[in-house]
Amino acid sequence: MVATRGPLLRTSPLAYPASASPLLKEEGFGVVVEGVKDINKISPEEFEEIQTLLYNHSVVVFPDVHLTPAGQYALTLAFDPLALEYGHGKSSDGKPAPKSILHPDLKNIPGTPVQLIGNGPCNDPEILQGLPVGTKLKHPSHQTFHKSVLSDEESANGLTRFYRWHMDAALYERDPPKVTTLYGLSVPQGPKQTVRYDDGTGDELEVSLGGTSFVSGKIMFDQLSAPMKSLAIRTKVQYSPHPYVWMTPAKAFSTGLGIESDGLEVPREDLPPWSEDKIKTYPMVWKNEKNGNLHLQVHPSGIETLIIDPLPAGTEATPDALYPDGAHITDLKQVRELVYSMQRPGIAPHLVYTHDWRPNDLALFHNRGVLHTITGAFKPEEQRAFWQCNLASTDVPSGPTAEDVAKPSTSNGV
Repeated sequence: MVATRGPLLRTSPLAYPASASPLLKEEGFGVVVEGVKDINKISPEEFEEIQTLLYNHSVVVFPDVHLTPAGQYALTLAFDPLALEYGHGKSSDGKPAPKSILHPDLKNIPGTPVQLIGNGPCNDPEILQGLPVGTKLKHPSHQTFHKSVLSDEESANGLTRFYRWHMDAALYERDPPKVTTLYGLSVPQGPKQTVRYDDGTGDELEVSLGGTSFVSGKIMFDQLSAPMKSLAIRTKVQYSPHPYVWMTPAKAFSTGLGIESDGLEVPREDLPPWSEDKIKTYPMVWKNEKNGNLHLQVHPSGIETLIIDPLPAGTEATPDALYPDGAHITDLKQVRELVYSMQRPGIAPHLVYTHDWRPNDLALFHNRGVLHTITGAFKPEEQRAFWQCNLASTDVPSGPTAEDVAKPSTSNGV
């Protein structure tokens, strides 16, 4: 008889808030992991378990671990060993392009692709790891990105917004990372805040101060009607060249789920130099490379065009079929409205998990299977510090198979 090895790591479910749907637990969305011997030197056997947990649970949290930038880089790299650079690439100072909306938010730890993010002045050499003492960090605020904003009084009374739902991906020239690792160093504690969707639904969600919110792309896909599933599976999404420069002047919906269509985007002729061969087009639905699950995976702020295939040959279009003959949608407002209608149900309050950070929490999330966003607002002097790492991938996300396209209503067992 061949001996079998039991699991090395101990796992338990996330602590879901009272607002969470039982579906999150049923799906096993998120898992807490303990028992790693040395987080900075993961053994091959431990990594095998961690990798399986990530693809099956989407968010993996290691509480109270002591990580180094080198250890974080090594763990991130293990998911894609041939990856060479930070997910967004970098300029000579380690930041995204100066005109990018991301540029103010990231400080590169010297000698690594790990980024320091957070808020307030940072004077701790252990956190700075070679960056200048007094480095100032700035927590992104919905007030600089959303078309409508909360008043100062509302913010003072504990109201906040989702900033920008996204996956970590350059969406131009480089392919989306498989995993993002996020390590909490200086984590301010304070009263709970309330995310207000402000979209006419009355939806609200209580979150911890500065919490990071996650939703499942699998659940987002599973929630779609059969006609919408068929449409999603047949659709490809083309992103703008240099999307984070392109979107900088534009303003977002109050839910943080995409951009208002006011014609404020940077014209193509005013973007940094770009070429057609570096523009990215991905399936709207990505197939989990380990378990085959389908995830609705779109960065709503960077989308520009939708390319819809017709129904498969020999398939009879039902009366409720959407775009049965296919389409190439280039009207930006129409593109955004259609994608929003598909994604908005998936960020309903009962489907959101917001991590309540504690110092030395490490979170890994499947960047090809979830969307995430920061929440909260901080005063300039309030200190918050995290290390973040993701690596531009060496492969392209896989889309649905021919079988998935033929039978979209049964995909993911739904």
